[in-house]
Parts: sequence; structure tokens; C-alpha cells
Amino acid sequence: MKERSEAPAILLPRNEPRAIADPMRGSAWITQQLRQAITEGGLRHAEKLPAERQLAEIFGASRTTVRSALNQLEAERLVTRRVGSGTFVNYQPRSPQDDVAELTSPLELIDVRLAVEPHMVRLAVLNSTSRELERLNEALAEMERSSVDSETFTLLDEQFHLCIAECSRNPLMVSLYRQINDVRTHAQWNAMKDKVLTIERIAEYNRQHRTLVEAIQARDVESAVAIVTNHLHYARRQLLGAGANVGGEA
Repeated sequence: MKERSEAPAILLPRNEPRAIADPMRGSAWITQQLRQAITEGGLRHAEKLPAERQLAEIFGASRTTVRSALNQLEAERLVTRRVGSGTFVNYQPRSPQDDVAELTSPLELIDVRLAVEPHMVRLAVLNSTSRELERLNEALAEMERSSVDSETFTLLDEQFHLCIAECSRNPLMVSLYRQINDVRTHAQWNAMKDKVLTIERIAEYNRQHRTLVEAIQARDVESAVAIVTNHLHYARRQLLGAGANVGGEA
């Protein structure tokens, strides 16, 4: 897997090198570029956009102009902005996975994660690079800063587990986990979120996440696999306690 650049290529002005990005272009043009990247799938649902400063560099514009473009995208409900956490894509086109998501209960989702994530973590321990571990720590730090907002925590939790998938350096594993995250955004999970994600439970999830990252960094396969397995069983117990079932409704 190639290392990702700081500025995702999908955000660069289409058909134009960075060097000739025109600072005189207004926010409408930047809005169009970002809208196109979002709606055509270059940026996925719940993916975090670069910071305003980075976007200003990418598009050769001022931060004020970029902020105006982001305000417009937020008004169109294409992005969600969280103070202290950043801007996240909020667009999810209809896809064949939507039908699967409607038929998959939160408990069934946890069962699939129990089948996938222990081996995903095993690969992460064995294959992750220092740069990927750095990104994993960054994702963890962001989650720990979002300890009272269940909606923001959910978005960051999806990104955290996707980072672990990327640490596996297996493209199919990454693609599979993106599909898992797509199911996690379904209304059934949203209905359970407010019941399950109390401040106390978010704190416990973050504690578990930190011990998992420490085990991955220590290259301790046995501990990392045990931690993620226990983590998912804990999540399953919380869903059962909140009234989730194994059918299509939460």
C-alpha cells in the first residue's frame, strides 16, 4: 500500500496542476470542486476533509474563501462540521449495500465485525508502517477529544477502525471495512447510538481503543487480538442492554 499524501489527489483542481491554481477564483468554484469529489465518490461518507489551511493551499485560495465554500457545502448537507474535530463528508449515495444495511441489525453487524476484525488487527500488528501507526495515533487522539459528543465520536470511531484496516496493508480488507462502515451509518445504528453512547461508555471505549493501539505498536499479536475481541463483545453487550435484536429492526 502506498503512503498517502498530505493532500488527497481527488481534491486538486480537476485537470490542473497545483501550481496554476488561481487565487482569484471564488468560493463557488471551490464548492463545485469539493461537491464533485463528494458526489462522485472521491470522498466517502464520514471521511474527514483536510483542514481549512490545507484546503487553502490545495486550491490556491484564502482560508476565508475556503470557509465560505465549506459553509455552502454544509448548507447543502454534503458535509458536517464539528468544532475542534473538523469537517466530515455527509453524503451517501444509494448503493446495493443500502439494501443489505436495511436487512442487517446492529447485533448482526457486530457478529460480522467479530469475524473480521481480529484477523484485521493481526495483520495490522504484522504489517503496519511507522507512518500508518502515526495516523492511527492521530485518529485515537481525535476520538479522545470527542468524549461528550456521541455523533462526532461515532464518525471518529469509524475512521479509527478504518485506520486499523489500512494498517493491515491489505486493499481488500480496507474495502471490506469501508462496507462495514457504510452499514454502521444506517438509521438502525443511529437509533441505538443515543442509548448506547453515554459519556461513561465513550470513556470506556476510548480506554479500550488506547490499549489496542498500544498492543499494535508493541507488535503484540496475541494481546491485540484479545483486546479487539473483548472490545467487540463489550459493544455487543451494550447493544443487548439497549434492546437491540438480531432481526432487521433495532
